[in-house]
Amino acid sequence: MLSVVLATHNEEKNLAKCLESVKGLADEIIVVDGDSTDQTRKIAESFGAKVFQTTNKQNFHINKQMAMDKAKEKLVLQLDADELVDEELREFIKKLENSIQNKEKIEAVAWWIRRKNFFCGRFLSKGGQYPDPVIRLYVNGKAHLPAKDVHEQMEADGETAYAEGHLLHYSNPTFADYLHKFETYTSFKAKQLKEANTKVNPITFLNFVLLKPIITFFMIYLRHKGFVDGWQGFVFAFYSGLHHAVAYLKFLKIKYAN
Repeated sequence: MLSVVLATHNEEKNLAKCLESVKGLADEIIVVDGDSTDQTRKIAESFGAKVFQTTNKQNFHINKQMAMDKAKEKLVLQLDADELVDEELREFIKKLENSIQNKEKIEAVAWWIRRKNFFCGRFLSKGGQYPDPVIRLYVNGKAHLPAKDVHEQMEADGETAYAEGHLLHYSNPTFADYLHKFETYTSFKAKQLKEANTKVNPITFLNFVLLKPIITFFMIYLRHKGFVDGWQGFVFAFYSGLHHAVAYLKFLKIKYAN
């Protein structure tokens, strides 16, 4: 009844905990692995996953969609390797499966799941980081990823609803983990700026290096009350703003290389 699908790359630190959280719930586990050099594939296979190896792409949503396309069960749950399914969400999925098996009418074809985001030692409660809803659970064939951006939402072909429970998202347990992703995301954004033929002039420079960082910081830290989350809230807001400036400077480097 339930396919759990993931795209992975060097996730040996996280994958076992993720798959343990869906043990007894998933009827099928699909892992599309982007050329991991650690024990990721071996760990996936130890949980009975069907593992498919491919290249590691800068836009990892391409590999996520590949995993989604391979799902065979009626319901699909798309996870990241650093996410855990909490008990309330497990129970919601079980109730949904029972409803489908009993041929009860289901109004939605996809469900938003609230996420708790763990950042440098705590779950963030403000700064736009909670409830952070994402479409991850859907009727097979009724949702897809556009695969154009690393922060895009899944698109559903029909009505959506909210699931009970949460995904526990341990993407940035340490600041080093966050910096690694910061480097990846800013590089991807720089490439997007180049592909969009972004003009280089004083206006775009001031916009990306000064205006966007300031606005982003104050939106997260003040309007969305990121200050409630202590120093972690400040750091998250500061680096979220800095993302624009770093991406633009990387774009300049790419544009004028050679």
